[in-house]
Amino acid sequence: MSRADIPGETPDLASDGPRPTNGPDDAARYGHEWFGHPRRLSTIFFTEMWERFSYYGMRALLVLFMTDLVTAGGLGLDDVTATAIYGLYTFAVYAAALPGGWIADRLTGQKHAVLWGGLVIAAGQFALATPVPGGFAGGLMLIVIGTGLLKPNVSAIVADLYPEGGARRDAGFSIFYMGINLGALAGPIICGFLGERFDWRLGFAAAGVGMLLGVAHYAVGWRLLGDAGALRAGSAGRRHAFRTLATGVGLALGVLVALAAARSTGLLTLSIVGVARATGVIIAAMVALYFACLFIFGRLDPGERKRLAVIPLLFLAAAVFWSGFEQAGSSMTLFADRLTDRVVFGWEIPVSWLQSINPLFIILLAPVAGEVWIRLGSRNPSFAAKFAYGLALLGAGFFVLAWAAAFTVDGARVSPMWLVATYFLHTTGELCLSPVGLSSITKLSPRRFVGQMMGIWFMAAALGNLLAGLVAGLIESLALPQLFGMVGLVAAGTGLLVLLLSGPVRRLSGDVA
Repeated sequence: MSRADIPGETPDLASDGPRPTNGPDDAARYGHEWFGHPRRLSTIFFTEMWERFSYYGMRALLVLFMTDLVTAGGLGLDDVTATAIYGLYTFAVYAAALPGGWIADRLTGQKHAVLWGGLVIAAGQFALATPVPGGFAGGLMLIVIGTGLLKPNVSAIVADLYPEGGARRDAGFSIFYMGINLGALAGPIICGFLGERFDWRLGFAAAGVGMLLGVAHYAVGWRLLGDAGALRAGSAGRRHAFRTLATGVGLALGVLVALAAARSTGLLTLSIVGVARATGVIIAAMVALYFACLFIFGRLDPGERKRLAVIPLLFLAAAVFWSGFEQAGSSMTLFADRLTDRVVFGWEIPVSWLQSINPLFIILLAPVAGEVWIRLGSRNPSFAAKFAYGLALLGAGFFVLAWAAAFTVDGARVSPMWLVATYFLHTTGELCLSPVGLSSITKLSPRRFVGQMMGIWFMAAALGNLLAGLVAGLIESLALPQLFGMVGLVAAGTGLLVLLLSGPVRRLSGDVA
């Protein structure tokens, strides 16, 4: 699962209006503590658990549903188109975190944004479950909008529960993180079983029910949250923000109408794959332009300029990592479906269940990784070295998969344990790169640009997801050993580049490294 899910530092919440309290009287105001933390944390824990259940349950079915025959209830799309749609969808989910956070900060507050986001996600899942014209595209769009409202803001509420910061906030985020992975573990198992064994749309409906359970739990705990996540912008600021939002929505609708008109008249012939490729180029160009403007017009002091110079390298490394890691929902799912022998004691394991392996390994290995970094003490590798290790482990996982794919050239099926080994390597690589990246971004960024740099980190994940869908589309033109070997070489090669640059990175980063 994408570790853009791991909550990082949140923007400065100081503004007009009261800050939430979490002092000695917290238990008296909001009830008994929950595992030594504010009882209010349980509300956020279960809300996010069900949201991740919904997201990963649906994601486990998405490519399988799109590529299945129409007569079997699927959409009958070819692999290239299906994986391009998958890439665009997962890209949009992470990119939507930026406007979703902006809307919460200026219009609704995080508390209301999470509620409305959950309801919109549930509506999207039920739209996918309804066989009506436009239900599929409309459902995906609703899930993107809802996730953009919920995902960044639910983490901000967790931070709001601990205004004193410190180790207790870190521990609270660790508990919250367990909710993420419990949901990601259960979603593919339940939704996948229902979708694959009975009806695809029943799986999507189960994802919608899961999100409604999250919304219900959130509504029950609404009073406990108090003023955590409350809107702090003044009325004048809200009016200005509403005008800005209305202008942005109007422009976006205008562009969509113009594109639809151009396509209907034959002036534009972009395919889904073409749209995905164009989106990738535009996003990469925008990020490059943003950094150029920041260096030229950002009024950076020499120390800030040096540290900021490291972030584009981390952006590139993260985008490459997620472009390989997120093959889990596309090419690796197709490999599991078509070329693995999943029969155990006469019963075939659903394909989607294999996507629960990563969160299971996260739950088991995350405490181990944290303990290893602590025990290494002064020998702890720099963040650049950890990035390199993460990419190398990702590459190693694909080399294992390329080896397995070599035995399937004549259509033979291989043991799913090859995929288990790959997921193990990918998970250990993820633990080296993702949490370290979040922490490093906040430390390297000039204080006045921390929020923007976190947005850049989300865009790296979004771009990686988009590239993952495009790369997976090569499954129709490349033999699987070549495809997986190519992804492994790119990941390992990028890791080697980062490792070679770790010395200069350390000098530029100063005490951050």
